[in-house]
This record gives sequence, structure tokens and C-alpha cells, in this order.
Amino acid sequence: MLRFSAVLACGLLAGCASVPPEPPAARDQVRDFALEARFALRVSLPDRAAESSGGRLDWEHKNGRDRILIANPLGVGIAEIETGPTLSILRTGDGRQHESSDPDALIEQVTGQRLPIRQLPEWLLGRGDPAQIDNDASGRPVRLDAAGWQVDYVYPDSTPGALPERVTLRRDSEIELRLRIEAWNTAP
Repeated sequence: MLRFSAVLACGLLAGCASVPPEPPAARDQVRDFALEARFALRVSLPDRAAESSGGRLDWEHKNGRDRILIANPLGVGIAEIETGPTLSILRTGDGRQHESSDPDALIEQVTGQRLPIRQLPEWLLGRGDPAQIDNDASGRPVRLDAAGWQVDYVYPDSTPGALPERVTLRRDSEIELRLRIEAWNTAP
């Protein structure tokens, strides 16, 4: 049960954000990033007891590749996922390794749930089809609906180009991932 939640959290990635001492680049200018976040994950599948877990998440998105490290609340590593254009690798804390050309399928193979690994870097930045995004008065995304997921954003202040401090991803009533981003680095 813990492995399922940890792998699921790894796949969802995580991250809500508070702005570091030096303001990051405006959201629309960010291409590569690293973030540190705390996460809380709840999975409520039909005919099963709800499962909850939480911990820490470090995510680096650079040159179209992602490296996501998941740790428990005490900082002990649980899982790592690396994605690239042709191969994705998932390593679990028990030393097992799984590979696939499709990171979404890789997570599904391991957890039974298809999760939007490829879309998450863009979603964390509030990017998507403009018809699927609700903006606030400052022009910042506050809700994104895409691929069966709802993504909600909270910002630390009213700066128009600010990066989110909190991000919540939901799919129906089955999965909810809440991220509190503690630090953004927009030039990793």
C-alpha cells in the first residue's frame, strides 16, 4: 500500500510554490525549472479503502527531461523517475527498476493508474489550451481542466507573472494530489 502511494505520488509529481528570496522569471518565460515541494496524496478507488500518503518532492525539468525524487516526510527516498524523449525509468526504494518508452504507461504498469507525467511540467506552470484555463484578474491561471484532470493554483501575491505556491490536481473523486512548493529555481 505504501509503495503504491509512493509510486503514484512520484508519477503525479508535486509541487506548490512559495517564491524564493530572489523572484523567479515570469511564468511565461520559464522553460527549465527545479522545485522543492511537500505533497499530500489521496487515492480513493472504487471497492477499496482510501489511501493517503505524503512527503517531499524534488523535481528537475531541463531540456525536455524530468527527474523526480520522492521522499517520505523524514526525507528517506522512496522512488525516482527519470523521463526522456525515448525512455522513462522508474526506480523504487526497494531497488526495483521499471522502464518504458511512455512514462504515463510506465506509471500505469506499476500502479494501475494512468497519470499525466508528460503534461505535468506544463501544468505546474499553468500552461495548456487557453480554452481550458480560467484566469484571475491578473491574468494568472487559477484552474486548468485537461485530459480528465482539474488543476487549481494559488499564488503567494498578486504579481501577474508569479509562479504558483500551491497546486492541487484532481481526477474525478479518485485521486487528489496537493503540492506546496517551497522553492522554485527557474535556471537549474
